[in-house]
Amino acid sequence: MTASAPETPPLDAFRGDRVYLGADHARNERRTWIAVGVSLATLTAQFVGGLAFNSMALVANALHMTAHVAALAVAALAYAVARRYADDPRFAFGTGKVGYLAGFANAAVLAVSAVLIAVESGRRLLAPQDVHYDGALGLAGVALAVNIFCMWLLRPARSHAHDRDGDLNLSAAHLHMAADVAASVLAIIGLGAGRLLGWDQADAVAGLAGAALVAHFAWRLLSRAGAVLLDMNPSAELTAEIRRRLETEDARVIDLHLWRLGPGHHAAVVVVAGEAALRAETCRARLAGLPGLSHVTVETRIAGPDSR
Repeated sequence: MTASAPETPPLDAFRGDRVYLGADHARNERRTWIAVGVSLATLTAQFVGGLAFNSMALVANALHMTAHVAALAVAALAYAVARRYADDPRFAFGTGKVGYLAGFANAAVLAVSAVLIAVESGRRLLAPQDVHYDGALGLAGVALAVNIFCMWLLRPARSHAHDRDGDLNLSAAHLHMAADVAASVLAIIGLGAGRLLGWDQADAVAGLAGAALVAHFAWRLLSRAGAVLLDMNPSAELTAEIRRRLETEDARVIDLHLWRLGPGHHAAVVVVAGEAALRAETCRARLAGLPGLSHVTVETRIAGPDSR
């Protein structure tokens, strides 16, 4: 038995209700496109240089960075799509999850690139080849500098640097560049060991280590993006706070669902049962001001012998 009638606010009250984009959406989109251009130029130089100097570490970096350029382009397009269709009524809860979908796709690309690098590095480990170390080391150093610049460019805004509810699309792009930095460092170590110690297999070992790092980053991204796409509860703390604000001596929460709509935005559906009639607007007022709670649906019931 429902104790409160649905509210009938003016139609204008619902305008913009589906827009759940991150606070730094425009900034992040602009910086991601810049990173695409810089990374594209760098990977071209790395690939050509890797073939010219016969360095597997450089070729592996180029292959890995090719996946990153594609991933960065997907991330940039995700920002553009989310912005373009933010007000489209066909999306019941807006386009805030487009970035998470892009992050999941990028994680899958990372995983594939890790396998390709590992296979080729393993082949080179079994059959070492001559490497032109001086030229390869110089090019690897340039690639490292570019990767560090892109990683800095894609850093989260200071206000969201430690926000678990921040923009995962940007975090994925930033993580891609962090993987590139790590892979570049490993490539330089492998090339340096080969040049100084004469160990031709060091280059391939560096490629294998880079593949392991890429696989680790891919798993982290898959886990984070998958949790959002499957509507897993994003915050035990926010769930507990909603329950605390709504439950009283004569009312209790009998059903509560919380999920993420986009960076910094959450939705909640709550059913509250009480011994006396409750007003839905009263419950909503108790939840007003909760950080990150952008969409709330409340149903109230009179508690009875069948209430659970």
